[in-house]
Amino acid sequence: MRTISVCPATLQPGYDTYSPMALKLLFGGEKVSPFLDFEFDGISANSDLQVNQRNLSISGAQEKYSAVVERGHIRLSQLGEQGTFILKPAPLLNIQTRKQIPTNEHLTMQIASQVYGIETASNALCFSAKGQPVYITRRFDVKPDLTKYPMEDFASVLGKTEQGADSNFKYDGHYAMIADAIRTIVPAWMVETERFFKLVLFNYLYANEDAHLKNFSLINRNGEYALAPAYDLLNTRLHLESDDLGLKGGLAPDIKPSDALLRTGHLCRTDFERFAQRIGLPAKRAERVLDLFMEFPPLVNDLIARSFLNDKMKRNYWRIINQRRQRFVRSE
Repeated sequence: MRTISVCPATLQPGYDTYSPMALKLLFGGEKVSPFLDFEFDGISANSDLQVNQRNLSISGAQEKYSAVVERGHIRLSQLGEQGTFILKPAPLLNIQTRKQIPTNEHLTMQIASQVYGIETASNALCFSAKGQPVYITRRFDVKPDLTKYPMEDFASVLGKTEQGADSNFKYDGHYAMIADAIRTIVPAWMVETERFFKLVLFNYLYANEDAHLKNFSLINRNGEYALAPAYDLLNTRLHLESDDLGLKGGLAPDIKPSDALLRTGHLCRTDFERFAQRIGLPAKRAERVLDLFMEFPPLVNDLIARSFLNDKMKRNYWRIINQRRQRFVRSE
């Protein structure tokens, strides 16, 4: 069994299981073991795991499995049973660092929540029978009575649908399109636009280059729509190289690019200031958010050091986000 010295949810030191805070946030206070009694690798097309995966109506390239907690243990949900958690093991991709992807997502989600106050889906790591990290997140779209809150991702909101075998539709657009839709649909649009602006900034600084239309959603939990908690946040540059942003159109095609962007091909603070103006965010609100990302608080380094990434990946994670910050702080 894998040895644990930090909480596999909050990354607080001195725990060999989930801390009391983690149990409250993720499991409603129920004592739950972080150790699974099954594996994911080598599953067959006819196995219970594959049936479970097909029964889960959440899109995405990474394998996801529906789960519930029963008698202090995490298990896969059965056919027709409403899961309240999602399990994401290392994806079956031809990537050398694929087994580090669950720990990467967990770390990035914790930094978003603990350092920047971004509302995120409750999350943690659990461990397969062989000790492999598996990302677990609580479904925020499922009510206590197991019915669902109305929820729609922005690919659907903006009418972007898959055409035939083309799965790139979710990258077709720009971030101002999402902000414009928030302004049209959401009653408290100014508050939600600021939340969205902070999330776009976070994705840039923490190298989430897969922040596409389906990774942002609206949810109706209190009689009106608001931006859903953040999910699927990870430093994708740690595994693959792609564009700085996840959408083909970038921030917005009608924003004048900064001199730094024209010279280097990379965004700087000026570009995000102009983006904030484009989406209707007052300058003072935008400045307050932008200032959060000018320096990394010590907690960022602490969380990286205590994470379940291996030492090489920890160094690379820090190098990547430092490079992003250096680009960001440049002026015209």
